[in-house]
Amino acid sequence: MADIKIQAMKHGPLVVSGDVEILDSDGQLMQAGKQVALCRCGHSSNKPFCDGMHRKAGFQSYCTKMPS
Repeated sequence: MADIKIQAMKHGPLVVSGDVEILDSDGQLMQAGKQVALCRCGHSSNKPFCDGMHRKAGFQSYCTKMPS
């Protein structure tokens, strides 16, 4: 299995890096590549992909490691 990394960006998208394939609900390939940014603010006009609307929408989100 290829190495995949998912990083939640501060106030932004989820960035998925590695050999990435994004499939639609029917299993059809939407995008493939080495990196993709996925919307998590809900304001993108190109869902599930990020189009930068989180900035205009003022999306605020922090993802940090929870204490053990």
